[in-house]
Amino acid sequence: MIPDKEELVKSVLFKTSRSGGKGGQNVNKVSSKVELILNIEGAGFFSEEEKTLLNARLANRLDQEGNLHIISQEDRSQLVNKERTVAKLIAMLQTSLHIDKFRKPTKTPRSVILKRKSDKQSLSVKKQSRKKPGMHD
Repeated sequence: MIPDKEELVKSVLFKTSRSGGKGGQNVNKVSSKVELILNIEGAGFFSEEEKTLLNARLANRLDQEGNLHIISQEDRSQLVNKERTVAKLIAMLQTSLHIDKFRKPTKTPRSVILKRKSDKQSLSVKKQSRKKPGMHD
């Protein structure tokens, strides 16, 4: 279960730095780049099963300590970038914790197989009738 936004913000660490890109002189003097760091093992709102699932599915995004890093520097405003990192985190947690429904394998019904074969036969007959007379294989 994904916790609400306020609970998430309490358990994450934010780092700010100066970002590159557009912004003119503003880029040189304002720390608008925001990096969100979440320690999955230290987060109390995840169950053990959820922690193992997150560690497995987000393995390529975690560092050696098991911290998840999310960076946003698209906007000139630090506050907007902070909101974007939280939104990215929530979306990432939702996709990572989603468990697909078990699909019970089924057999193709006999009527569907027969219809496909009859359609194939009728198409074959139609194409045979288009050939010039005397052109047989």
